[in-house]
Amino acid sequence: MSERAAPFHCPYCGDEDLRPNEQGHGAWECAACNRAFRLTFLGLLARGVQHTEPGGDRT
Repeated sequence: MSERAAPFHCPYCGDEDLRPNEQGHGAWECAACNRAFRLTFLGLLARGVQHTEPGGDRT
């Protein structure tokens, strides 16, 4: 996993014109809607990933 992941689109308007923000790690700005936002990793979920079969039965 890379140390710095880049978003593919703005979470507000969906545009792809994003640039790193001067506020530091994880901060981005969108040139289309003029918003700045921060991405952070909160952690792993304790329950993990649960796979569901098409019939609704969990495996």
